[in-house]
Amino acid sequence: MRVLDHNPDQFSVVSVVAQRNVERLAEIALRTRAEYAAVADERQFAALKDRLSGSDVEVGAGIEAIAEAASRQADVVVSAITGYAGLRSTLAAARSGANLALANKEAMVTAGAMVKAALAQGGGTLIPVDSEHAALFQSLWQQDRTAITQLILTASGGPFRDWTKDDIHRAKAAQALKHPNWDMGAKVTIDSASMMNKGLELIEAQQIFEISPDKLDVVVHPQSIIHSLVAYNDGGQLAQLGVPDMQTPISAALRWPQRTKTAVPPLDLAQYGSLTFEPPDRDRFPCLALAEAAMKQGGAMPIALNAANEVAVSAFLDGVFGFGGIAEVVEKVLEQSSFPPPESLDEITVIDADSRTKAHAALAKIAK
Repeated sequence: MRVLDHNPDQFSVVSVVAQRNVERLAEIALRTRAEYAAVADERQFAALKDRLSGSDVEVGAGIEAIAEAASRQADVVVSAITGYAGLRSTLAAARSGANLALANKEAMVTAGAMVKAALAQGGGTLIPVDSEHAALFQSLWQQDRTAITQLILTASGGPFRDWTKDDIHRAKAAQALKHPNWDMGAKVTIDSASMMNKGLELIEAQQIFEISPDKLDVVVHPQSIIHSLVAYNDGGQLAQLGVPDMQTPISAALRWPQRTKTAVPPLDLAQYGSLTFEPPDRDRFPCLALAEAAMKQGGAMPIALNAANEVAVSAFLDGVFGFGGIAEVVEKVLEQSSFPPPESLDEITVIDADSRTKAHAALAKIAK
């Protein structure tokens, strides 16, 4: 909203969606003069319709309504529904012919080939919104892809960067939700604290940029000023820098390759004094290692990884176990996963459901 508010004459809004917060959804629909508003929770349909009564905004509810919102004719569709739940609407947006501003990493983790095929069918372009992938996208723009030696994603290290392994294992939700640099939703913030977010981003990068897993790496950069780097065979690296604010990658995605002004302050490197870097500690943050292993195995493993993590994070936020339980659940599910590579959305759905069942069984044992 801040990008739209800062550029009121440059954008018109076709559709807006929400999971269940109809009050906020109706407010945004009226404020942006959207044509269509959809709420995923069908039980909220009447409330949304009531709040938008007397306006010109069309109203819908349920999974099909979300897909309808993503499919409507537009220049750009921002896919930002968190988790596997955003896959179907992402595919609908990809098939629509619009450019896909992708903020839902799980869609690429679980069905990257399918999303790219849908984009090819529709004729649109995938423009990443995650700060790391947006940085890679910009650093790779009109560059020689054959000269790439490595894509390097930066990680802040999260709230537990300096914690001991035992303290991290026992950490509670309130501690894990205190991210030092970024303001994000609860699920993404927990993923950042476990470094699973960085693991999922590696898989996403592998899918988006079609690069071998052995050319992907992570470096911990606590200041979150450099968002990613591209290394080339001449020994040089290109990096995208900026104040850690999601307005920058969002604005870039909305009008790429044109730039759009934002309220983000200019980066003053002298203010920071120094930028530091360190390797990730996969022993203290095993979720990163689990994600890297799933990426290298490919096939059904990233789907199982994502499903298990979503179940585990939800249980952790509910206070079922300490922070270390997340990696334990994911590891147990991956050990039991034996599906062949999926060839359809139905097969992906089966793998996702089976992995969630295994995750619930694993967390029940850990919680005892």
